Amino acid sequence: MKMLDLARDFKFLPQLIVFDLDYTLWPFWCDTHIYPPVYKKQGALYNADGTQIHIYPDSESILRCIHAHPGVKLACASRTAEISIAKRLLNLLQWDQLFDYVEIYPGSKVNHFERLHNLTGIPYNRMMFFDDENRNVTEVRRLGVHSYLVSRGMSLAAFESALRQFEANSD
Repeated sequence: MKMLDLARDFKFLPQLIVFDLDYTLWPFWCDTHIYPPVYKKQGALYNADGTQIHIYPDSESILRCIHAHPGVKLACASRTAEISIAKRLLNLLQWDQLFDYVEIYPGSKVNHFERLHNLTGIPYNRMMFFDDENRNVTEVRRLGVHSYLVSRGMSLAAFESALRQFEANSD
């Protein structure tokens, strides 16, 4: 798989890139498809009933690519009510080590972004956001965040396309 080098491939990057979790980084809702306790065995994740839990194929490489670039912060923003399940999955995947900020609680995504803005001091127009729900993309875009609808989960192609759009639309 092709791997992006953010420093080499782009001249202008967002200061903060934010991902929704459910149906953006993984193909399920934490509150309806995951049955705790969730566990890891031989590198794979499983539900309590023994069924394997999968993530979208490009998710981890995208997160690691961002994490490797010191000029870009990484966050997740999820509205799930199953906060402990989402955090457990992040821990088992070792993604909790990649995210600089974790905002997981029910409510409007605007609340997540206002908190991220207050924590980081990063202007909304220097943020990028990926989500699978149009309502979230629309309301966050109103803040000035570069927001992208992901219809079939995160992919390297969608990520690269969004970065190219960000670069083209930024001064």
